[in-house]
Amino acid sequence: MLPTSLHPFRPRLLDALQNYDRRHLPADIGAGITVGIVALPLAMAFAIASGVNPEQGIFTAIIAGLLISALGGSHVQIGGPAGAFIVIVYGIVERYGLANLLIATSLAGVLLFLLGLFKLGALVRYIPVSIVIGFTNGIAVLIGLSQVKDFLGLQIDKLPADFFTQIGVLARHLHTTNPAAVAIAAASLATVVLWPKSYQMDVEPMGLRGRLRRWSAHVPGTIVALVAATLVTALFGLEVETIGSRFGGIPQTLPAFELPEFSWATAKQLLFPTVTIALLGAIESLLCARVADNMTDLPRHDPNQELMAQGVANFVTPFFGGIPATGTIARTVTNVRAGAASPVAGVVHALTLLVVVLAAAPLALHVPLASLAGILMFVAWNMGEWREFARLKQFLLPYRTVMLGTFFLTVVFDLTVAVEAGLMAACAFFIYRMSALFSVRPVEGAPLPDGVQVFELFGSLFFGAVGKIEELPGRLATDTRVLVLEMHRVISMDTSGLDALEQLHRVLHRQGIVLMLAEVNPQPLGLIRRSGFEAKLGPDCIVPKVSDALGDNPKGGNGAADWPQI
Repeated sequence: MLPTSLHPFRPRLLDALQNYDRRHLPADIGAGITVGIVALPLAMAFAIASGVNPEQGIFTAIIAGLLISALGGSHVQIGGPAGAFIVIVYGIVERYGLANLLIATSLAGVLLFLLGLFKLGALVRYIPVSIVIGFTNGIAVLIGLSQVKDFLGLQIDKLPADFFTQIGVLARHLHTTNPAAVAIAAASLATVVLWPKSYQMDVEPMGLRGRLRRWSAHVPGTIVALVAATLVTALFGLEVETIGSRFGGIPQTLPAFELPEFSWATAKQLLFPTVTIALLGAIESLLCARVADNMTDLPRHDPNQELMAQGVANFVTPFFGGIPATGTIARTVTNVRAGAASPVAGVVHALTLLVVVLAAAPLALHVPLASLAGILMFVAWNMGEWREFARLKQFLLPYRTVMLGTFFLTVVFDLTVAVEAGLMAACAFFIYRMSALFSVRPVEGAPLPDGVQVFELFGSLFFGAVGKIEELPGRLATDTRVLVLEMHRVISMDTSGLDALEQLHRVLHRQGIVLMLAEVNPQPLGLIRRSGFEAKLGPDCIVPKVSDALGDNPKGGNGAADWPQI
């Protein structure tokens, strides 16, 4: 049922500040600074992998991160550029250009806000888990593939967006592999993998080694890898590509407000990119918020308010050159583990990034792209639900088909096609399954009056199951004068099911057979009455119990022999 009222715009920050205890402020500040440090290399890496400048990722993390925390419906969710968007953004930039990416992002923000305003946030939860796992794994594969160029230091000017073309281009340029880049990327990847992580630490570590690991975990492995790689590159003068050599560095200024050039003719061409950004942003943010809910005792998130905040963030950020943003699981988990108690931590995270940009932007000149590629390889591996492939044998064919189909379509085509095809396949399998569960069984064993047959209906009587109702006349004995359908196990019925009953009534009427319905549940009964079918059957042909149909007939006769003739 569609909502009849609009969702009020009330950020969770307002509720948190009403009862805010100053004892929580140090924890929120500490968590915010920690997440800001974690977000810095990821924001640059996501932007570069998406085909835009690194500062666009940082500006997105600052502006969108601030707006999502200040206006969102979760106490601890951290927003910003996400790995899931890399493939989408890269494809849009390649096909439509950067200006159109900014327009599509703003339009997606409007769509996200409307989804929340009209209370449609819960609908995202109806997307089957097989589709979510399929496209998540597909995106992870594409992210990993997109980083092969910088991981190996290949001399390629621009990677194409198409999967098979990418593989061909990479294969033809393998002879240009840079050993220094490979060493830096591999060392960065190993550092991120092996470095202690705060979210894996015991609350109270035992022994000197445990305490050292706990202390080390306060510094993110991504920062350690990035700083070490930068120092090695600068000290030894390694011939590898850096942020400075490719992008000229990061500006040490605040982003400037600029309206992208907009026209309705352009907007019409951006329908699919807009829907893709909005759909992925909604799914990622609400999945992330649910993960955060399961990790804390704080009030559960408000999905509609969260979507409205995501909408505002994605609408505003492109005016400062930003890219799409959503809730990010890695940074949100870090925020929770660092002790965040309110959205204040997310605001601090954005301010931390701002301070870093204003104070230390020139240091990014020497950051090797190979190190960022190694970090993104870890992000891609962490993003995928690879165990689900091994578990496929535990599930039935429909689940396998939907998951694998969505995965391969995401890799070969794009996310929109994959989700659309996955939803269509899931719906088709659901309809088949529900129709298979519906059955029409004759009542056997109980003595019945001559000329009376009783059939029990099981399941939902909907458009996928009407064929079993249409077969009923052919299953009746030649001397049948009354057919009773016992419906207490039919919980729901749609208009196609109602039409099937009306057609059955017409066929039986021509054969001189009375149709009676017994033990009809409220939903089917309401539909029967509203449609006028009850009047066509006759008020005495819908009875509370089967026994009422088998006893004296409603007209006052003495059993089956006195049923009314048609």
